Amino acid sequence: MGSDLGKKRKFKDGKSVKADPIGTASQGKRLKRDPTPDESDSETNDATSDLEAGDASLSGSGSQAGDTESLHGASGAQDSSVELDSAANGEGSLLGPSVSTDAQSFAELKLSDKTMAAIADMGFTTMTEIQRRGIPPLLAGKDVLGAAKTGSGKTLAFLIPAIEMLSSLRFKPRNGTGAIVVTPTRELALQIFGVARELMKNHSQTYGVVIGGANIGAERAKLGKGVNLLIATPGRLLDHLRNTPFVFKNLKTLVIDEADRILETGFEDEMRQIVNILPKDNRQTMLFSATQTTKVEDLARISLRPGPLYINVDEQKQFSTVEGLDQGYVVVDADKRFLLLFSFLKKMAKKKIIVFLSSCNSVKYYSELLQYIDLQVLDLHGKQKQQKRTNTFFEFCNAKQGTLVCTDVAARGLDIPQVDWIVQFDPPDDPRDYIHRVGRTARGSNTKGRSLLFLQPCELGFLAHLKAAKVPVVEYDFPKNKILNVQSQLEKLIGSNYYLNQSAKEGYRSYLHAYASHSLRSVFDVHKLDLVKVAKGFGFSTPPRVDITLAAGMSRDKKPQARRAYGSQPRQNGHQRR
Repeated sequence: MGSDLGKKRKFKDGKSVKADPIGTASQGKRLKRDPTPDESDSETNDATSDLEAGDASLSGSGSQAGDTESLHGASGAQDSSVELDSAANGEGSLLGPSVSTDAQSFAELKLSDKTMAAIADMGFTTMTEIQRRGIPPLLAGKDVLGAAKTGSGKTLAFLIPAIEMLSSLRFKPRNGTGAIVVTPTRELALQIFGVARELMKNHSQTYGVVIGGANIGAERAKLGKGVNLLIATPGRLLDHLRNTPFVFKNLKTLVIDEADRILETGFEDEMRQIVNILPKDNRQTMLFSATQTTKVEDLARISLRPGPLYINVDEQKQFSTVEGLDQGYVVVDADKRFLLLFSFLKKMAKKKIIVFLSSCNSVKYYSELLQYIDLQVLDLHGKQKQQKRTNTFFEFCNAKQGTLVCTDVAARGLDIPQVDWIVQFDPPDDPRDYIHRVGRTARGSNTKGRSLLFLQPCELGFLAHLKAAKVPVVEYDFPKNKILNVQSQLEKLIGSNYYLNQSAKEGYRSYLHAYASHSLRSVFDVHKLDLVKVAKGFGFSTPPRVDITLAAGMSRDKKPQARRAYGSQPRQNGHQRR
């Protein structure tokens, strides 16, 4: 088995890796990111120690920045001398004549020339269903509650109306923030920022992103100068609304993206506070959620104006997953799981693959192991520093082949180009998580993708849950003679390499913690696991001693979900996926 442990390997691609989501973006110029030492992955951490002096961060303008006068003060704290078009003070549409709801192409939307040129440069002509049904009423100033599958094109559906509003009202930096997009994860915020940068490259309005783990001092400086379109994660946005002097009294548009995910990760109180702090007069709100839970309905009730337009592009669909996605599962004993994964990745070496695991330490171990035996692997999980996560995300986006081993930090909303396979090595927490994981492939119209779910014989009950969720899966058969039997070599390696041995122990421990905290205990019962076979999957001939009180943890009453690190799973019965 090959090279030094953890040796960095560059993926094969046709261009250099540009992991630059938070830079002053003028005419496409890419800038540095702020290094961030965020270990705990909490949105409220202020990671400021690693910023180099003078490092530009988080905002930009498309063409000319225009008026750069800095106006400090919170909402209404100082007069910002707003000189917006008169439509800002009226009801209904801010953008002129109404657009036909029968529009099929972007050209029919009567958008500004600057926005149309950007859309053309991005290669889009025909709208997706959520765009056809959502953009016209949003351009007309209506509040919208939208439900759409991941990969449906809703990012453009909410960014285009927000940008057109800012352009129509001729927002300048001194007018402060006119549109805010709140999104659950840092990676998703950076991705939305990237799309906004492309859409706004011909506009004079400014835009920026504020996220937990980034340098809060640099963010405050940019907000003080005026960021017209602001993309944010909930914890960091609330921090700035409370503690940073910046103008937001002219807010006209609020977008809450992936609302169910925001609430699932424990930001319900923050979202209530954000909605209460932000101006309500003449504010248009767009709320998008893949599922309509009671908490989502409560958030919609306090954030949307009465009588919002409800758009559900999924209600007539036969299946919960997108067309063009071939989905299968394989039944495999615990001691053969890694052997099958290794054989699969070797066979698919020229494909672009995402492998999902249930815990951060499992990701760390398997990525180190696969790198050691010369497979082209990147890893992404919630215990990494923000700088590392950002670099990894953009490196994999630019790659044409290779494997990303990750937790559910990458499962939702992220648009990674041309992924061929989704492999769910560890089972998802529920069918919704399954759907979001496989949503990383076959994104957009006329695209193809494949997914593979690993199930142990004791886990086959999960198939009934998938069927109930309208997820079509078929069984894949892998001939036993095609599976590379490297078990003895694996055990010898883990027994002789101290660092891999320690990493394997942590991965094994965290796998059991994650399994014990699973929400579908009737299917994923930790007491049904053959720990000897599970240990072999981590390279041990005998199970290591693990300090885990499974029985005690499983007997406690279920606690409410609390905020957790991205890449982890909800707290249940006292255990958090690690």
